[in-house]
Amino acid sequence: MEEILIVSNYYPPEKGAAANRIEQMALKLSQHYEVSVICPLGNYPEGRLFEQYRGKFSVTENQKNVIVKRLWIYPSNSKNIAKRLLSIQSFSSVLFLRLLFGQLPKKVIVQSPPLLLSFIAVLALKIRGRKIILNVSDLWPMAALELKVMRHGSFSHKFALFLERFIYRNADVVLGQSEEILTHVREIVANKHAHLYRNFPDHTEAFQFRESDGKIKLFYAGLLGVAQGVLESCQKMDLAGTNIEFHIFGDGAEKSDIEKYIANHPEKNIVFHGMVDRKVLHKKLEEFDIAYVPLATRIYGSVPSKIFEYGALGMPILYFGGGEGEDIVRENDLGWVASVENFEELNAVLKVISDNGKSGLSPMKLRVLETAKRRFNLDSQLQKLISEGVF
Repeated sequence: MEEILIVSNYYPPEKGAAANRIEQMALKLSQHYEVSVICPLGNYPEGRLFEQYRGKFSVTENQKNVIVKRLWIYPSNSKNIAKRLLSIQSFSSVLFLRLLFGQLPKKVIVQSPPLLLSFIAVLALKIRGRKIILNVSDLWPMAALELKVMRHGSFSHKFALFLERFIYRNADVVLGQSEEILTHVREIVANKHAHLYRNFPDHTEAFQFRESDGKIKLFYAGLLGVAQGVLESCQKMDLAGTNIEFHIFGDGAEKSDIEKYIANHPEKNIVFHGMVDRKVLHKKLEEFDIAYVPLATRIYGSVPSKIFEYGALGMPILYFGGGEGEDIVRENDLGWVASVENFEELNAVLKVISDNGKSGLSPMKLRVLETAKRRFNLDSQLQKLISEGVF
């Protein structure tokens, strides 16, 4: 069987959407190829090595018939950009040597972002003459400008633009999770061999929802970072006078601030659960009603994979992120949409949901599930890409 390698900055048992979607790609490809993954020693999102990886320089594991090769990293989830860059640089340096001198298959998938990591990988693979398949989930540095973590025209911005152009020009194939990503790539490299690759899940079972009386349970599950803006949602979401309570599962840079805010505002009807294992989380969410999918600001090219994941589980979505993700939720009738950053509109939508009550949610869950089965099919998507010679 032909071999294929995936290079990623995240992989389970690390938590979060990035690790989950790369694992999903690896598992699905393993039905057609011998798949291996190169990634850092597990550390995310805690920002420190998991206990089983401490004191080790590298580890090789077999996870569900995927060979996972973990390399050393200086871990950090600090808000300090210099420390975060040092963390990425530490893994990138080890990765460069591994790709330059190690044994490699003919085809390699490189995940981007992080830009520095994908640049290092593409550079080494270009030297080695391998087929480079670049999987682009977000557009950096554009997203960094929109999130105001980078200043336009600064040295870091110009350097990031150089990295971005390099990886697009030197990749043999680009996979983009949104049409906006493909448009952007082709603006830089006009005739680039680029294909849409949505982050569809491969769930064989939907939620076994457990009906309950009482409040409508809205939840957020995932990374608590700057891009998601969950802290601001806690501060500006107005649940007073509604039949809704808001539950949060996850970890990240905003965790401590969210915990403090909730502790100081018990009247807000917000409950924090912390990080929960994925399987345990899915079991807990059978008692919940609506998934909240926010972005702090409209990020061009970004389509949160949670849209497809929750759709495949039959969970209605309240989307608060704008862009292509908003179009997908609206066009597929997956739930409700509020204009990104417009908390007045968000609170109006929450009031409508509360006024309509829980009775209409059960048939809605069935409708969402059937729509997802028809339109978010990972097998069909992958078979099409294979037939077109992408992998």
